[in-house]
Amino acid sequence: MAKTLQEQLAPWRAEIDRIDESILALLNERAQAALAVGKVKQNYDAEDAILKPEREAMIVRRLQGVNKGPFTAESVQAVWGQIISACRGLESVLRVACLGPQGSFSEQAGYEHFGHFISNVYCDSFDEVFRSVEAGQADVGIVPVENSTEGAVNRTLDLLLNSPLKVLGEHSVNIHHNLLTKSGNLEGVTKVMAHPQALAQCQSWLMRNHPELSREPASSNAEAARLASEHDDVAAIASISAAMVWGLSVVAKGIQDDPHNRTRFLTIGNIEPLASGRDKTSIILAVPNKSGAVYDMLSPLAKHGVSMTRFESRPARTGQWEYYFYVDLQGHKDEPAMQQALAELKQTVAFFKILGSYPAQ
Repeated sequence: MAKTLQEQLAPWRAEIDRIDESILALLNERAQAALAVGKVKQNYDAEDAILKPEREAMIVRRLQGVNKGPFTAESVQAVWGQIISACRGLESVLRVACLGPQGSFSEQAGYEHFGHFISNVYCDSFDEVFRSVEAGQADVGIVPVENSTEGAVNRTLDLLLNSPLKVLGEHSVNIHHNLLTKSGNLEGVTKVMAHPQALAQCQSWLMRNHPELSREPASSNAEAARLASEHDDVAAIASISAAMVWGLSVVAKGIQDDPHNRTRFLTIGNIEPLASGRDKTSIILAVPNKSGAVYDMLSPLAKHGVSMTRFESRPARTGQWEYYFYVDLQGHKDEPAMQQALAELKQTVAFFKILGSYPAQ
């Protein structure tokens, strides 16, 4: 007689249980080893940071390189990101400053980058994220720097210019916007609220579908969701996570104008990562107001074979049509070619600042 479905599944489920117990035992071994590493570091350098971005990146990349599947590279990243986060949390829970309240895309980026074994410090603005880290209220911060639809996040660029903090990592997040209300419909709703960037990323959809709704900016999408949870006349543009946190229902999913909408976040702090083997270096430059200045600025990079991945300008606010240039380069600042290019570059520009070298995503 043919076996029932449950009878056929039983041995495989038993095998999965056995494997899970083996994985758990190995995870505990790994945790003990991580704690031992922490004790060694404390003996030699009490100030050594718990967070080691280059080491964490190298662990994941090595495992992705030896992985034979069917586990995907993305799965390796996701699983080992949480394992690393859990082991790091046994030594000290990382405090991460991000734009709040709960349910923001900044919070999501922090979880994806640092894992879930962190303590979030929710801030009302990007300025407050920087201040929290500078004041030691948070160990690191995470802020958006550019969006695939709307371009640079200008306030972040301005803060990077004047802050002593270093860039220590990057993380890109797929941004899916949703129209949310308390009721799940638009009855009685007169306005839609979101961060200005989110309103801009959904403007065509809103014009086509709900031109009758006025649009009002909020400090974050999560704050818009919080306000929508308190006011029947407010709809919010926010994530599904924000809907769950603030008890909202979805009126429409995926309302962003670009279906491939992504935001790149930078992590900031007082750590300067070592080379990981695949890195970026972010710098800010300004050139003298003379003919050929931009060409002269870029020449050292070409001379030493250093590639740019991003080139962004921002007005210097001097009233003289002068600009700061935000440049991302391939490579670590301690690599010989990069060192030579940056040394020559520093001699040709009017302003030079290294924001940091960090593992490329």
